[in-house]
Amino acid sequence: MKYVIGIDVGISTTKIVGIRNMKVISPVRITANDPVTSLYGALGKYMDDNKLSLSDIEKVVLTGVGSAYVDTLRYDVAWMKAEEFDADGLGAHFESQLDDMLVVSMGTGTSFVRCQGDDIRHIGGIGIGGGTLNGLSRLLLKTDDIRQVAALAMRGDIKHANLLIGDISARPLPGLPMNATASLLGRIKADAQKEDIAVGIIHTVLQSIGSAAVLSALNSGTREIVLIGNLTLLPQCRDVFPLLEKLYNVRFSIPKYAEYCTAIGAALVYLKESMS
Repeated sequence: MKYVIGIDVGISTTKIVGIRNMKVISPVRITANDPVTSLYGALGKYMDDNKLSLSDIEKVVLTGVGSAYVDTLRYDVAWMKAEEFDADGLGAHFESQLDDMLVVSMGTGTSFVRCQGDDIRHIGGIGIGGGTLNGLSRLLLKTDDIRQVAALAMRGDIKHANLLIGDISARPLPGLPMNATASLLGRIKADAQKEDIAVGIIHTVLQSIGSAAVLSALNSGTREIVLIGNLTLLPQCRDVFPLLEKLYNVRFSIPKYAEYCTAIGAALVYLKESMS
């Protein structure tokens, strides 16, 4: 069976996967200075790594904000574009096997997509995401190398950055335990250690996304929240989201290929259309 290639084209980062016999094959991430360069770099690398020729490819499906810069694919292969929110939903469903969920795509900003069976709808989003993390890190840590920031944060103490309920109240508040966050970055000092600044920044971004997701999920009637996108790779996700689960009686899950879900979903858009 031939490959269907899904490509999530970002402004500088492109993610590519192959779907063959309904299995994800060799996901790859490529970074370049512009979306067109990263697209062709990703496709060329994928074909080379997997020893593919153009005749092995049934369809190439593009999605993501960077796909708007592509009018013609300069390969002799069938191709199409897919709506990003449809790709988010289909990719998250494929990876999580959930039929009723809120998909939270954590990219430069964050989008919320409600999925109920075949009904996939974009219901909103917030302007907080990887771009916020990059910007705050440049401003406060003089770097936007997220791996470096995450490594610094692993050595930081969130109690030195955030105010907790226990810091402002002698007893738990209704529904809020003493270790719940009262104020993001509310305790940070002017001379704070960079490790504490790093963990404070990451928690600020992840908790803001998580709290907005909880409100969106509760309003829509689901308790299942599936996280996808680059920020799922942050080790601090293991600290932030379980606490929100306990507070709000929801379930957060991060699929195996969470980083690549949109690319996976792009390929599935075509496969779904071809089978209908």
